[in-house]
Amino acid sequence: MGYEVLAGTRAPVRVWTDPYGIEEQAARQLRNIGVLPWVQGVAVMPDVHFGKGATVGSVIAMRQALSPAAVGVDIGCGMSAVRTSLTADDLPDDLAGLRRAIEDAIPVGFAQRDDPVDPRRVRGLEQRGWIDFWQRFADLDRRVAQLETRARRQLGTLGGGNHFIEVCLESGGTDDGRVWLMLHSGSRNIGKELAERHMAVARRLPHNADLPDRDLAVFLSGTPEMDAYRRDLWWAQEYARRNRAVMLAVLMNLVRDRFEQVSYDEPISCHHNYVAEERYDGVDVLVTRKGAIRAGAGDLGIIPGSMGTGSYIVRGRGNEAAYCSASHGAGRRMSRAQAKRTYTTDDLAAQTSGVECRKDAGVVDEIPGAYKDITEVMAQQEDLVEVVAHLKQVVCVKG
Repeated sequence: MGYEVLAGTRAPVRVWTDPYGIEEQAARQLRNIGVLPWVQGVAVMPDVHFGKGATVGSVIAMRQALSPAAVGVDIGCGMSAVRTSLTADDLPDDLAGLRRAIEDAIPVGFAQRDDPVDPRRVRGLEQRGWIDFWQRFADLDRRVAQLETRARRQLGTLGGGNHFIEVCLESGGTDDGRVWLMLHSGSRNIGKELAERHMAVARRLPHNADLPDRDLAVFLSGTPEMDAYRRDLWWAQEYARRNRAVMLAVLMNLVRDRFEQVSYDEPISCHHNYVAEERYDGVDVLVTRKGAIRAGAGDLGIIPGSMGTGSYIVRGRGNEAAYCSASHGAGRRMSRAQAKRTYTTDDLAAQTSGVECRKDAGVVDEIPGAYKDITEVMAQQEDLVEVVAHLKQVVCVKG
């Protein structure tokens, strides 16, 4: 499809969807970002929608500056997936038992683990770096010191909202019917606590006094505030990655115990709320991807749809006009409150037909109809990624 340029900004804002189809609030946010003096450029993904400060589905390249709102509060949120040697024929006709087993093994929603994860007791989990990782908790913002016990107990837990664990079947191609395991989660409460504290600090800094939106407040390189944010940011991104690694290892072990002779390919993992140091057109920039994945040439990534529509494994094309990025999913087309007003549990049951999942009022806000059409989103970014595999979920666990 290629991109169009949003009018009325100082820095280029390149849009991989119809710019006239972007909701008014989100378009206003994008223009506010595009006039900031530190912004090198913005790439807008086809799943773009309104968010706090910065739009979800935006990739922002800044020079010597960083906006916490352009990362979001769920620092390091992302996806993990692994292909198994199982096929659809290996699965039982009734998948309710498998869903219950997953829910019993991995806490969801607000639940925590009774005892923190001991990496040595999780078969297949990477063992390196755990001691150093937890020792660095003491270096984080002192206002979260009392949250260490909670952070340890939430490691290896799913959370709620749009976070999920799925068992999927590959659709089409030579591996039609192959079983995949997939999950979506982030840095849990500790990432949110760190993000909100640093956002509050940024809003009070004098150089942010005249911004079009105070939620876009930035830290400047070479300042103690920037150093403190980046220290906490890197730790939270690592927490999110380790959180997903624990859950994926637990999930893989659960499947090993239930099925004979299962093997796994190399897992795929990617953040979609994070910061990276990158270089474009000879300029070193800090790239924030809020609801976007890195799609450098050859990079494998995961782009999920909603809980009834399937997902995609993709390979990046390295399109530098988009700062080597792609969408992180289908993207919401209506708020959670609007979804609850619009749809019923009968609608949810109909739209998730064939998927073993919750179909109660507690997840109506996650109904497929509340999201954009994932096939349209994929069609709008053919110059950003190529599709490696199309997956359709048969089990979906939500918090």
